[in-house]
Amino acid sequence: MATIRDVAKAAGVSIASASRALNGHGNVTQETRNRVEAAARQLRYIPHSGARSLSSQRSNAIGVVLPDVYGEFFSELVHGIDRVANQAGMQLLLSSMHGSAQGMATAIRAMHGRIDGLLVMPPDMDAEHLSACLPAGIPAIVMNYPVEQLDVSGVAIDNYAGAYAMTEFMVAQGYRRIAHIAGPRDNRDAQQRLAGFSNAMAKLTGERSPIVLPGDFSEEAGAEAARVLIAGRLPVDAVFAANDMMAVGCLSMLREAGVSVPDQMAVTGFDDIPLARHVGPPLTTMQVHIADMGATAMAMVLQHLRGDGATELSKVVLQPSLIQRQSTATAGPKAAAKSRVQNQGSEI
Repeated sequence: MATIRDVAKAAGVSIASASRALNGHGNVTQETRNRVEAAARQLRYIPHSGARSLSSQRSNAIGVVLPDVYGEFFSELVHGIDRVANQAGMQLLLSSMHGSAQGMATAIRAMHGRIDGLLVMPPDMDAEHLSACLPAGIPAIVMNYPVEQLDVSGVAIDNYAGAYAMTEFMVAQGYRRIAHIAGPRDNRDAQQRLAGFSNAMAKLTGERSPIVLPGDFSEEAGAEAARVLIAGRLPVDAVFAANDMMAVGCLSMLREAGVSVPDQMAVTGFDDIPLARHVGPPLTTMQVHIADMGATAMAMVLQHLRGDGATELSKVVLQPSLIQRQSTATAGPKAAAKSRVQNQGSEI
């Protein structure tokens, strides 16, 4: 493999001049720069990132630590991060904490000395413990954590407002007996979405004990919730799942049981993952702009690295927006024309 020494020799210049030309420094003539670049192309020279980092004190890499790297949510998040990183000429060092605080701390330690900045989506943990886990000396951006509790910059989703808005929409469509498929009990997003749903139901319908079915954000949990609704013949005309994957599982099981959506039961979700547009019927959901959250976090860490307002903490809260599709009726449920699930006797 060609080295910078080989390039310098082929171009007839010193190693220092070759390095300056290839790194875009202004103190070389255009003629020299042209000769060096031509030699580098001919020799297929690939710059050594380690040598660059020694001279610049930068690795040109950003660490990204996530609860998981599986599924459409995290795929969209990384897509947004990578889009901005690529435009800035930065590389990503990606790791999963597997949902644990210890895993997060281990992943961050493994990145020590190899990254210029850090993006992390922490598990449920107190702000003091989280701050202690973050590395000193490099900018860190926390994603999807209550930003008001932090002394570092962060970007989060207003899950409570999104869930309240979805419930408000469903009530406005005429649905009253709405069940919620909750996420994991120890998950912050799930807790906030359940609170938004519960408070909206109490205020808008007077129902202070709505049906809440357990879930874990998986497709299988959504399918199991649908089984419970059908087998128990519960008086439900709509289901609001705490994320799209559970809504997809619910839709699939209802379809298998012969329950028409939205004619007999409406289904909604949260996140607007790409799959939500392609299931049958397409899913009404809260769009949280997952890729935009990643892009915003990446832009924030780059801002800190450039020193643009680096002494000021940035706290960004993204507001979800409702996307109405065919899994809810466009004019609300027509009670006289509908056959409720509890009356149809479908079994699984």
